[in-house]
Amino acid sequence: MVRTALRAILSAEPDLEVVGEAATGAEAVSVVRELRPDVVLMDVRMPETDGIRATERILGTMDAPPRIVVVTTFENDSHVYDALRAGAAGFLLKRADAEALVQAVRLVARSDTLLFPSAVRALAVRHADPAPAPWVTRLTARESEVLRHMATGLTNAEIARRMEVGPATVKSHVAAVLAKTGARDRTQAVIAAYEAGFLRSG
Repeated sequence: MVRTALRAILSAEPDLEVVGEAATGAEAVSVVRELRPDVVLMDVRMPETDGIRATERILGTMDAPPRIVVVTTFENDSHVYDALRAGAAGFLLKRADAEALVQAVRLVARSDTLLFPSAVRALAVRHADPAPAPWVTRLTARESEVLRHMATGLTNAEIARRMEVGPATVKSHVAAVLAKTGARDRTQAVIAAYEAGFLRSG
């Protein structure tokens, strides 16, 4: 029922095409490898192979893998955290309305991250390590500032305006942050920042 609803909503958009669907995690990996979609909506709880393992397999074994959005019932589900750590570009609640769904797909399709700051913070602080990670001391003052802005969900353009610098400068700082934290994307960088104690709840 959920897949049918998602297909109906997305297929109605002129700029989006639903190229395939799968009922299990194992099938999802196979279908993604065959059809090479730009975006995958992945349920975290699926038969045989769950969405987390499927996400890991897709992102870990494919050249130029798709962007993966985890679909879940509860934003505080620990499975969501595991999927984000595995490299998912973000998550979407099953109760999200049609407009939110379409916007989410378009957002990640253009390589942006679907980040919900409060939810990511709530998930990440549970796994915080009191011992600071080595990368923390390697961040410059500007990179640290950019990472804090990233954690609030600001885009590069918004960060540029906040810091009164050019977008290209922010893009360079973001790239440096990802490299130093060893993160695949902004979400992973923010999670790493909370886990290392660089960012704290509240």
